[in-house]
Amino acid sequence: MRLKRIALALFIGSCFGQQVVAQNIDLSNKDLGEIHGNFDLGAQYYRDDSLIGAPPVPEQVLFNGFLNLNYTRGNFRAGLRYESYQNAMLGYSPEYKGNGIPYRYAGYTLGNFDFTAGNFYEQFGNGFALRSYFEPTLGVDNSIDGFRVKYTNNGLAIKALIGTQRNYFEQSAGIVRGADFQIQLNELVKSMGDNPTKLQFGGSVVSKYQEDNNPDLILPENVMLIDGRIKVSRKGLFVFGEYAFKYNDPSADNQYIYRNGQSLEAGIGYARRGFGINLTGHTLINMSYRSDRNNSSQFVEEYINFVPSLTKPHSYLLMSTLYPYATQLQNEMAFQVDAVFKLKRGSKLGGKYGTTFFVNLSMANDVDTTNLNDMNSTRLGYNADLFSLGSMRLWQDFNIKIVRKFNKHFEMKLTYQNLFYNIAQLQGKPEYRGKDIFANVVIAEGKYKFNRKHTLRMEGQILLTEQHDGNWAAAVAEYTVSPHWTFSLLDQYNFGNKDEVKRIHYFTAGVGYTEKANRIMLSYGRQREGLFCVGGICRVVPASNGVKLTLTSTF
Repeated sequence: MRLKRIALALFIGSCFGQQVVAQNIDLSNKDLGEIHGNFDLGAQYYRDDSLIGAPPVPEQVLFNGFLNLNYTRGNFRAGLRYESYQNAMLGYSPEYKGNGIPYRYAGYTLGNFDFTAGNFYEQFGNGFALRSYFEPTLGVDNSIDGFRVKYTNNGLAIKALIGTQRNYFEQSAGIVRGADFQIQLNELVKSMGDNPTKLQFGGSVVSKYQEDNNPDLILPENVMLIDGRIKVSRKGLFVFGEYAFKYNDPSADNQYIYRNGQSLEAGIGYARRGFGINLTGHTLINMSYRSDRNNSSQFVEEYINFVPSLTKPHSYLLMSTLYPYATQLQNEMAFQVDAVFKLKRGSKLGGKYGTTFFVNLSMANDVDTTNLNDMNSTRLGYNADLFSLGSMRLWQDFNIKIVRKFNKHFEMKLTYQNLFYNIAQLQGKPEYRGKDIFANVVIAEGKYKFNRKHTLRMEGQILLTEQHDGNWAAAVAEYTVSPHWTFSLLDQYNFGNKDEVKRIHYFTAGVGYTEKANRIMLSYGRQREGLFCVGGICRVVPASNGVKLTLTSTF
């Protein structure tokens, strides 16, 4: 224990450029604070496989890895993240290359105030005005490097920040400034504390600065976005709304037009025991907002704001990776109805353990616009009616899932999906214009628990469509020996492809071992080309063949 305290003292001293001498110093009763963190390492050996269209990998082995270190002592905190890409694995931006410490911070809490200097992540409201976050599975990190101050007291929360966003191992060309407030009225006003009607509201203002160095256009160097939101709830019922207005922001994303951007989202929901339903809709135009106006990368780079997609996040392979949906920031009107209800335990239909139904419907179109053909004059681009549904259908997904536990050993899930997908628009494939995808997906999943340690989970999936690559089937088997071992087999088969040569099995086998907070996973097989999405943000995953090793550890 004494040795650990000495090592901790040495680490703290090195972080702040000070020498800590342990000799002849009794540290046994000193509060040196705590260090926590995590490793996340991933490597893949790639094999040539021209049959599935796998791109060549000259290095043969690619590697992604990072280490987080966080130190706390009382009201003080500090930390850093070391990252290494040797080189980045397929599907990640090639700009991730080499080693560095792109994330480091220090902060302190004093009474109702909280101060942060260095890198930080922040979100205003639902993200319409600002959201910075880290999602390593997508290769997303738009942290802000600067200063942030927070104040919280009795239902009032205020934030203010300034900084530049991360752009791989560099910083963005623009400076981001912002402030946000949130009020919980029932906490702020004591007389309303016991009122069953709860009211909260807030607002944000965000501005970016970037020098105008365009030789052909006069561009605004300061672009502001304002946002307001409100939520009212009473017992199981709630309603909410949020509106954002972005002043004209000519950029590579919108072809350097001078039209203002707008977004409006509203919803209503109700929940009681055994039943819940939410209805949400939003409409938006020209809401792409990056700290560098000249960036139009396919990767999620330097985005200041975030508009979540109104779709159900699917976890099954054929539903989540073949034809997923992400918010169309330039032009979209979307709706979603999400409901869940449970049949009572012990009833004839519900069975001994009850039966749960999940029903979801989501759809998206463009907003009605009229092209102005004014790129040589006012450059507004188009006229748009924020509340008028456009003629271009983008997406529709109706799905239902039934979950039933038959006894203490066996549980089963049945899922059905009916899907419409505008692949030409959503995946940027003009060759499929007029060849929209209509698909039906059926999935059966069963989990059998033999005893406290041994569990078998199996999936059978089938996707039927006459468009694109035709029909697909998938099967998954996963055997778990708690608390350490997991064995898995997976096969995806494109049995309906019109080109018989492309009727390929994508087979993968894996084994994982867990020891406390450490997990190692080794797999071998084929990865088909597709999209990987988290929270409505997607990245393209190229086809590959090879051995993959991942290691995660938390301490």
